[in-house]
Amino acid sequence: MKLNLIATGILSFSLAGAGSAQGTTSSAENDTHYAQAQLKQLMREAHTPEQYQVLAGYYAEQQKHYLQQAAEEKQEWVRRSQNVASVAAKYPRPVDSARYLYEYYTLKASESGDLAAKYAQLAPPALPSQAK
Repeated sequence: MKLNLIATGILSFSLAGAGSAQGTTSSAENDTHYAQAQLKQLMREAHTPEQYQVLAGYYAEQQKHYLQQAAEEKQEWVRRSQNVASVAAKYPRPVDSARYLYEYYTLKASESGDLAAKYAQLAPPALPSQAK
């Protein structure tokens, strides 16, 4: 009996680990992540339209990511706002931390959007070749 319980526990943990590992590999294939040093180097050395397009795409993805996180924090802020009276009045209240996170993600999304627009302007779209 005890052996079956242990085997069931090990099996459930291994299946959960395999499922989370598959989720991380699929998200890693879709997103391009740069280390901070790599990103700064790319920003310094960018001089071709292709490099500017890479930077614009990166910052557009960052903006989308931050907007998604801001939406989640907005929902949490609204949820926590309904329980303000039941929580002790110590600062920072849970509602305050949710609001600050929402404002942070909104600010980061705005900054990423500005950088995406800047690099998109520096990378003009390729002109279609004229057919003869």
